[in-house]
Amino acid sequence: METVIACLFLGFLATELIVESLLNEANMRHLERQWREGRLPDLFAASIGPETHEKSVRYALARGRFARWSGVYGTGLALLVLFGGVLPWADGLARGAGAFLPVPEAGGILFCLAVGAVFAVLSLPLRIYSTFVLEERFGFNKTDARTFVMDRIKGALLAVVLGAPFLYGVLWLMKATGTWWWLYVFGFVFAFQGLMLVIYPSLIAPLFNRFSPVADDSLRNAIAELAQRVGLRTSGIYTMDGSRRSGHSNAYFTGLGKAKRIVLFDTLLEQLDRRQLLSVLAHEMGHYKMRHVLKGLGVSALFTLAGLWVLSLLLDYAPLFRAFGLAEPAHHTALVIFSLISGPFTFWLAPFMNRISRRHEYEADGFAVRLLEDGKPLEEALLALTVNNLSNPTPHPWYSAYHDSHPATAERVKAIRAVAAGENVAAASTAGTGI
Repeated sequence: METVIACLFLGFLATELIVESLLNEANMRHLERQWREGRLPDLFAASIGPETHEKSVRYALARGRFARWSGVYGTGLALLVLFGGVLPWADGLARGAGAFLPVPEAGGILFCLAVGAVFAVLSLPLRIYSTFVLEERFGFNKTDARTFVMDRIKGALLAVVLGAPFLYGVLWLMKATGTWWWLYVFGFVFAFQGLMLVIYPSLIAPLFNRFSPVADDSLRNAIAELAQRVGLRTSGIYTMDGSRRSGHSNAYFTGLGKAKRIVLFDTLLEQLDRRQLLSVLAHEMGHYKMRHVLKGLGVSALFTLAGLWVLSLLLDYAPLFRAFGLAEPAHHTALVIFSLISGPFTFWLAPFMNRISRRHEYEADGFAVRLLEDGKPLEEALLALTVNNLSNPTPHPWYSAYHDSHPATAERVKAIRAVAAGENVAAASTAGTGI
């Protein structure tokens, strides 16, 4: 039976690689064809000159070529770990080391961390090339070698400091709570995620970036007034030194409850004017006001619960473990195996998840337009971000549906204009009735 399981997994893994490779090639050919034919949506005509368009095409193609080999490399890495004897080797070492520690779950914790370390180390060449070659070539990389190394060290320490207690809780519950362990583990995982949302802004994020209150009093007051209008309470409005690592720009809300904060990349402050900045933040506020964050957590919770239930059915199924070189079932090896093989079995869900995310983006755009009673600033902001980040303005529809959680800029601008036109019609109607 273990041969059937191994072949089934290999079939799904190969299918995932083939689908992603075909979509990547289709996107690259689509982009090259549109570039040769000089086809660019009219809305980009005033924003993207020939040189910028050419650079964005070259950037997208370079990323596409990198995706070719990174996909093959990632598949090879998964095969090495699952079928190359890494799992039984790591399990033997972890059990031996864990025997000297007073915690019964120590061996399992060390095994999970060791497999994670193998992936982190063997993935380093991809990270190094992406950062210091690909991003550097197009002027986005601002990371020096020291920052890169320190980021990796900090990440490893966090994996141990946060990962070890988390794994201890999961493994202890799996052993102590009987048949319904997966419900208890679900509750623990969900609570842990909530805790991370609370402590991330003030304790974890500052380990990697510097955050400071927005210095411009008038901008800070304008943002605070906007947040007050939508009933969003935050712990502060901050700028982040994103320019230390990248020329890309962004803005986001982070945290939960009273720990929520608004964060603006310093690069974003340089690239957008006041109206455009407020429109981007109004969009982000729309996500919170329309409860997209909670809905996303709900979807994530359902998938987590379903995954744990499936794992409970396979927990003691010996052929599953033998298929990947392990002699007998164990809770810690089940966690790792399931996390490694679940991706290829569920990759086809990506378009459905992206569809939900895209609908949320359209809704947040519409919220921002109605809040500001003007769609022009958000439209200008999206165009500016597309230009400054060298984003692909015309991705292949199938590629975008599979990979992109956000609609293409042209699609968003079209929807923004439709909402703005509707608002204008409503305003004219209201004025006519004297209300």
